[in-house]
Amino acid sequence: MNVRENGGEKSYGRGASAASSRADRSLHFSHNSCFRVLFEPSSRIRRMDELVEQAREIQDRAHVPYSEYPVGAALRTADGTIYVGCNIENANFSNSLHAEEVAFAEAIKSGHREFDRLAVSSARKDGVTPCGMCRQTLSEFCDDDLVVVCDHGDDVREYTLGELLPDTITEEMLD
Repeated sequence: MNVRENGGEKSYGRGASAASSRADRSLHFSHNSCFRVLFEPSSRIRRMDELVEQAREIQDRAHVPYSEYPVGAALRTADGTIYVGCNIENANFSNSLHAEEVAFAEAIKSGHREFDRLAVSSARKDGVTPCGMCRQTLSEFCDDDLVVVCDHGDDVREYTLGELLPDTITEEMLD
């Protein structure tokens, strides 16, 4: 398995099937994901994940002088290549980079377009999930079934991208 810093994870490309699956989900399943998380939490809690370990390790390289909240992300591509990223803050917070987008940008730059798993971890191990902006970026290239693993210390919690972002903005909405 190849490991590269500052990027990547696996998911499925956004073609006609992704657009139709997203449309089907928004019509039929937009609220089910919330209920699944609320009523079946034990099915979402897992033991430690290899990607979480890599997300934890890259936190040491984060540049977080303002928030002092280091975050790491590890993204796995369809072929098993792993890209990692950490957050990079700037005094102008709007120019800061999130760990997930750093990892994702490196994977895209390297030619990857299919992803299957993303792990996110903060130094606090508080179960941080990707923010809305990162979720929207992921949805540009990933189907709703992308697995997102969040670090809760001794356990991890798994979500799908569709659960975290049930009604994403799509290309079809812009027409």
